[in-house]
Amino acid sequence: MAEYNRPVPGVTPDSKEYWEGCRRHELLIQRCIECGHHRFYPGPMCQAFDCLSMNFEWVKASGKGTVYTLTVVARAPNEMWAELAPYALVLIELDEGPVIFSRAVDIPAFDVKIGMRMEVVFEDLTDEVTLPFFRPITEPEA
Repeated sequence: MAEYNRPVPGVTPDSKEYWEGCRRHELLIQRCIECGHHRFYPGPMCQAFDCLSMNFEWVKASGKGTVYTLTVVARAPNEMWAELAPYALVLIELDEGPVIFSRAVDIPAFDVKIGMRMEVVFEDLTDEVTLPFFRPITEPEA
């Protein structure tokens, strides 16, 4: 594995299971046991305003979703990110409902479009850190 020289996400007690899932190449999200609401980013309480339950379970997401919005970073903010530019930062609305922030891969940045169907892929950055990215779905969906 090549040396990784960029910042990595911090792990909190609320997000530990999520990051462990990423290391196994599984996209895990929380589901409220009381109302069934799926949520991301992990937290201790349901985000549905009429629920706010603290009872949840971890479920494996389909890993598929739709580009909700995006921005193309044409000029990297510093040398650390320069080799990636241009790159597309995307908000993906997962089929389960939550929205996840990530980077689009396997597609030129300026070809990413709102409404495009995407699927998760994982990149092992270090032995401890794996990030989920999203690429266009290339095969027809059933």
